Amino acid sequence: MAEAAAGAWMYGDPEAWDLRAAIAAHHGVAAANVMVGEGIDALLGNLVRLMVAEGDPVATSAGAYPTFNYHVIGFGGVIAAAPYRDDAEDPEALLALAQATGARLVYLANPDNPMGSWRAAAEVVALVDGLPEGAVLCLDEAYADFAPPAAIPPLDVAEPRVIRMRTFSKAYGMAGARIGYALGEAGLIAAVDRVRNHFGVNRIAQAGARAALGDRAWLAHVVGEVAAARARIAAIAAASGLRALPSATNFVAVDCGRDGDFARAVLRGLIARGVFVRMPFIAPQDRCIRVTAGRAADLDAFAEALPQALEAARAEAGTAG
Repeated sequence: MAEAAAGAWMYGDPEAWDLRAAIAAHHGVAAANVMVGEGIDALLGNLVRLMVAEGDPVATSAGAYPTFNYHVIGFGGVIAAAPYRDDAEDPEALLALAQATGARLVYLANPDNPMGSWRAAAEVVALVDGLPEGAVLCLDEAYADFAPPAAIPPLDVAEPRVIRMRTFSKAYGMAGARIGYALGEAGLIAAVDRVRNHFGVNRIAQAGARAALGDRAWLAHVVGEVAAARARIAAIAAASGLRALPSATNFVAVDCGRDGDFARAVLRGLIARGVFVRMPFIAPQDRCIRVTAGRAADLDAFAEALPQALEAARAEAGTAG
């Protein structure tokens, strides 16, 4: 990336030819099945721009990744939202919603943000098989590198009803470089290509992504470190009488045991003590806070701040009561 930065006076390759070839080889597909973009956020925007017209219904889950919704609303689409089931997005409910509304675009994150939960690959395949004619599933797999193999469906780029999103932001640690990619049927990828920002991915990010893709040992190391951090977050939560939800991502949802107002008080207490966490924003998932699988020093700070934040939140709830 440093070498590429020295050539920053030049445009990056608008076709990301070398990177697309490397991604294609990595997944055993053709370069025509790969689209590179400025992270999954930009790829989502391009897909919505392609598929959603004013007034079109789009199916997603209530409380799922909000940036997708921003794109839909920005292009005039109408959100139709299915509730979570057992703190995870519900493929059966999404399918029923798509069939009822005639949605041409359906969004599912697997594993899920913000809960860290996941569904079995067979449930995702059943969702694709049941989609109405002309509909497409946007399968956001940003956290796939952390997921159990049973959660990830086989890759079939001949299937035009699904486009899969991957990123270098999470397990590869390149969130600030803004680079990700989509995998899909060649015709769908070509259609997205017509509406994308062709110079959106800079040369430094492309160089870093190629290097990261080739370093499988480091990826395995990071995945192992994240798993250890998730286990520690669960232990920290348990020490304060809280429950950590199972996670297949690089964060853990911690159930604060009451309602969203209480969880928000815990969040404020953590921030006041120099620890920034996030939380879901739709009930009942908003009873949780979302804690990133950080470094040892980060988790030390969380372990120190959590009991204090809980005590302050309980005092606040008592005063309010």
